[in-house]
Amino acid sequence: MILKTFWRNKTTKQDKTADIVNQIDSFKYKTTIETRFADFDMMGHVNNATYFTFMEIARAKYWKQAVQWDWKKTGVVIAHASLEYIIPVFPDDKISMYVRTSRIGKSSFDLEYLLVKTQNGEEVVCSKGKTVCVAFDYRAKTSVVIPDEEKNKMMIFEQLDSN
Repeated sequence: MILKTFWRNKTTKQDKTADIVNQIDSFKYKTTIETRFADFDMMGHVNNATYFTFMEIARAKYWKQAVQWDWKKTGVVIAHASLEYIIPVFPDDKISMYVRTSRIGKSSFDLEYLLVKTQNGEEVVCSKGKTVCVAFDYRAKTSVVIPDEEKNKMMIFEQLDSN
């Protein structure tokens, strides 16, 4: 049997960290995240599952402070959550989370997250996350159209185009 290898010219990928750092300016909402002893694992850094809790905390604050989502009228469920780990968070790190609405559909919208820590007076990106959120009627147990009021608040806050 003869095996032949075909070498392909791979395109050079841009450094992910550089790409993310350039995006920080496009986030209009930022909140401080307080870490707890329980957030850290035996390796001395934040446990990987805890990042999703940080996203949840930041998301709830974002909806309350920036969007003023009316929970009595319409609920929200998370249809998909993803996270890209970049660098670890340690117990002495002071961390913050940026949140933004990046897409608004008929019944769903995307939130993006950047978790940063301060090192030597500069923000360093630790992780990048995304959730797909769906407007939900808990009584009918079904997705619903995003209410115009909440949709407009997100669009105005994020300065998104209505097209």
